[in-house]
Parts: sequence; C-alpha cells; structure tokens
Amino acid sequence: MKPFVVSVAALIAAVSANTALAADPAAGKKVAQGTCAVCHGLDGIAKVPDAPHLAGENVEYLMRQLKAFKSGERKHEQMSIIAQSMKDEDMENVSAWYSQIQIKAEMPK
Repeated sequence: MKPFVVSVAALIAAVSANTALAADPAAGKKVAQGTCAVCHGLDGIAKVPDAPHLAGENVEYLMRQLKAFKSGERKHEQMSIIAQSMKDEDMENVSAWYSQIQIKAEMPK
C-alpha cells in the first residue's frame, strides 16, 4: 500500500508543478493589479476586512476557488462577478502570482 501512496503523492506533485510552470506569474501580476489588488492587495495581503489573504496560498487551492466562483458553486457578491469575467488563463496566471509570494511568520516573544 505504501508504494501506491508514494506514487499518488508524486503524481499530484508533478501535476501541481506542471500547472504552476504553465502559468505566467508576470501576467498574473498584471491581472492582480487591475482586478484583485483593491481587495486582496498586490502583495496578497487583504486590504478589506472580509477579503482573505492570498499571499503564499497553494496554486491549486486558488484555482479551485476561482473556478467555484465562476461556476456558481461558491457565491460572493463581488467575486462571483469578477470570476465570470476571467478566462481560465487569467485564473492560472493570477493564481501563480499569488502562490509565489513568500510570506514570513514570526512567533511572538
């Protein structure tokens, strides 16, 4: 059973890497500047209280959420409209942009 689990994990990692490599983070930055930054910040740190931080999030998670907004599976007054106007390529690129932002957490002293 362990070899199967390792194989599945390797396959998932390979697919994830291919998704991230196929996307263009620089193009995603442009999309983020024009569409996302007002609420989520260009740096991925939310600027409004009800918007989540996107910096450093997993690319697959971000894609899944955008697709859910676009399909209507997930609903939000603004995000549902924004996702409807996004092409799959834009979603991949902006997801790549936000996923590549590195954040640092520090423990309180």
